Amino acid sequence: MTILGPDRTGLVESVARVVADHGGNWLESRMCRLGGEFAGILRIELPVEKRQMLLDALQSLQSRGLTVVVRPDEAAAAATQGRQARLEIVGHDRPGIVRQITHALARANVNVEEFSSECVSAPMSGETLFKAAARLQLPERCDLAALKTDLEKIADDLLVDISFGEVSA
Repeated sequence: MTILGPDRTGLVESVARVVADHGGNWLESRMCRLGGEFAGILRIELPVEKRQMLLDALQSLQSRGLTVVVRPDEAAAAATQGRQARLEIVGHDRPGIVRQITHALARANVNVEEFSSECVSAPMSGETLFKAAARLQLPERCDLAALKTDLEKIADDLLVDISFGEVSA
């Protein structure tokens, strides 16, 4: 399920209440506020016979400005194949950083599982710094050294610092 709307106190609780009132079990979620808007994705487990009642109740949240999109999880998520890696980027903000880094990852068939970024004020100079962190799924046959070399070249071109490495399971 995906939820979107203007951020307000009690928003997550209103969704959690509807899920619980209909016998749902909250399995996992990622949620955040960004620019005054709230967005979240979540997975719930629910008895099949209660599905339509839950959908109707979730639609009632639209009157409070919340958009809810529900997609059934038809097949259980398969165990992820490959290795995990972590990527961190810090540097002076400029257009194109995310595009160039993600282009290199896509070329290497790396899946971006989680990505967060922000612009912050540098401690000493006050200049705008771009900071990003990503959790990546590397394919089994990923040449880690070649990918790291490719990312370091991009980092040099963009004048940003990167930290990249495999994460042990």
